[in-house]
Amino acid sequence: MAEPKKKKIVQAQPLSEEAKQKYQQARPVGNAAGYRIGAILLWIAAIACEVLAILTFAGKIFASSDPESNKKLILVIVFLVADLICVIIASSLWKHANRIRPASEKNKLKFWLWNNLGVIVSAFAFIPFIIIALTDKNADKKTKAIAAAVAAVALIIGGLTSYDFNPTSQESLSAAEEAISGTVYWAPSGKVYHTHTDCQSLNQSETLTEGTVAQAFEANRNRLCAFCARRDNIAGVVTDEVKAGEEDETPDKTDENAEQNEQNEQNEENGETKEAA
Repeated sequence: MAEPKKKKIVQAQPLSEEAKQKYQQARPVGNAAGYRIGAILLWIAAIACEVLAILTFAGKIFASSDPESNKKLILVIVFLVADLICVIIASSLWKHANRIRPASEKNKLKFWLWNNLGVIVSAFAFIPFIIIALTDKNADKKTKAIAAAVAAVALIIGGLTSYDFNPTSQESLSAAEEAISGTVYWAPSGKVYHTHTDCQSLNQSETLTEGTVAQAFEANRNRLCAFCARRDNIAGVVTDEVKAGEEDETPDKTDENAEQNEQNEQNEENGETKEAA
């Protein structure tokens, strides 16, 4: 019988620095007032662009003596595009400010209006022009149709980009800051922050940002990882499974095992008592 071949054992190479997770420091929390002022100024500029579009469409300014010229329509579209750009940037600044200093959600209507003020401004920035364009009897049908269509598309885009699909409340930020005093971490994408770098949800992330809870919220990471929450026994904080104020209905396996062991011990004691009798 042939002798088994000797196996050569090779030591594994240590992980290179590129293979390890890299960390970057979160930028300091910004000034909410500065973002809000910038948003308001841009919203004013958006309304001004709409006024220019209306005056141009009505022939009050930049009027052309050539009826076949498309100058008026081109200028209207330029003003509407400028209007949309101002709306999008302004709403982005407003939402950023809300992540730094969020509103209270005690009043649901006020909370929604405050977080989605950009949607309301977007409506004022385009709907009046659409109404004027469609009801103008002096404009030709082609110009009316194109101008109204451009404004309608801009209204939809502005409304969707202005809507806050992931709003932050004053209560959720306060609860998170009270429960977590240390450093938190988050990946380049997603809406979740973590308290542990070795969390299974971060296995695929090569670069992590570290900072405070307030910095995580400003970065639009306003939900704590549920795995990290269970690992640290953190309750009352918004997670990616349970919202603040809601009770986690997931049964505690530790309590279940303890109850089961206690029941087994009682059954054994009862059996021994019967045998002794």
